[in-house]
Amino acid sequence: MDVILNQDVEHVGDKNDMVTVKSGFGRNYLIPQGLAMLATPSAKKMHAENVKQRAHKEKAIIDEAKAIANKLEASKVKVIAKVGETGKIFGSVTSVQVAEAFVAAGFAIERKNLKIHNEPIKTVGTYKVTVKLHKEVITEAEFEVAGE
Repeated sequence: MDVILNQDVEHVGDKNDMVTVKSGFGRNYLIPQGLAMLATPSAKKMHAENVKQRAHKEKAIIDEAKAIANKLEASKVKVIAKVGETGKIFGSVTSVQVAEAFVAAGFAIERKNLKIHNEPIKTVGTYKVTVKLHKEVITEAEFEVAGE
């Protein structure tokens, strides 16, 4: 069954993609949840027109994401955590704390777009995170975990 996705669905596709899924998955999950709509001939025509109009806007969005990626690679964000005498963190540093540090540094990044390489982080030091700014723009950034 062919459907047009209304939202990004992990392991299926991104918004406005036309994908083929199993009938049960489409009829019982994607369509009732509002994540997709059935790809009828009229919906396909409308989708083709929307894709054509969106292509121009998409280029500007990708250029902006690349500029943000360059700034991210050049900057180093600091995450403050409570630390014991041995340098170990009480608890661990999560993607929520890293996302808040990036927002405080002036980058509008959501935690769902972050992938920390050495999870869980339990010691002070410098770590890397993969940041997905756009489906075509993925970059790596560094952040430092410092003691309070």
